[in-house]
Amino acid sequence: MIQNTNLRLKNKIAIVVGGGQSIGETVGNGRAASITYAKEGARVIVVDNNLDAAQETVRKIKESGGIGFAYRANAAGEAEIATLIEFVRKKFGKIDILHNNVGISIAGGDAEVTEIHSDNFDQIIALNLKSMIYACKYALPIMREQKFGNIINISSTAVHEDYPWVSYKVSKAGVNALTEQIAIQNAKYGIRANCIEPGLMNTPMAIDSRVEAWNDSREEIIKARDAKVPLNGKMGTAWDVANSALFLASDEAKFITGVTLMVDGGVHLKVGGSGKPNT
Repeated sequence: MIQNTNLRLKNKIAIVVGGGQSIGETVGNGRAASITYAKEGARVIVVDNNLDAAQETVRKIKESGGIGFAYRANAAGEAEIATLIEFVRKKFGKIDILHNNVGISIAGGDAEVTEIHSDNFDQIIALNLKSMIYACKYALPIMREQKFGNIINISSTAVHEDYPWVSYKVSKAGVNALTEQIAIQNAKYGIRANCIEPGLMNTPMAIDSRVEAWNDSREEIIKARDAKVPLNGKMGTAWDVANSALFLASDEAKFITGVTLMVDGGVHLKVGGSGKPNT
């Protein structure tokens, strides 16, 4: 067990919704956040629809000396999320951090607006946006009662870009708006809410889903995406997102709420220049 007394999240209870990950060669955002929170002293409830994936994250947490618990839930199912939040309240007595990470795009059949199938659109909106609304709906009353709480929602720089697929872009724009509303409406309760917008990342969702959908090699996709990043010509990793989340979750960010933090190596500075989508 971690013994460092200067841990930034010591004795915090953190829920990471989407803390497992899809199959791939790198670490995903939810897994990296879960491990990072645990290394800094939080007890982390790793939530995923795939229990095996959640358990693998917990195994890695324990390897690093942290404390984690795996929990299976469909993030798009309101009743399941309500049960999750009540379970955490009863077991731990509080919720310090709610980290909403769930997201899907290409793997969910996303497409341009003229080609999107209604079932695929509904599925992506349910998973990317409604899941976060449900988690906040049930966590906020607990946070209001305890007079503290920290919500971190993972969005995407796709909101601002010439991004080709409508469901993902629209859902992530909704995440930004949701975060701002929660921040202003709950500041009087001592609750903070912030949003992170990852840019081009080398994660299983970003790379492996494109390999499968486009039938291109990993090397080709990575090379093309790296070339679009101004900072060092390399995509970021899930650890870049996790470290940003750690800052927002810690007391170092105690006067920060309602912020959307871009973690993209400067790609946003090029938006509107080439007119090419950052996919």
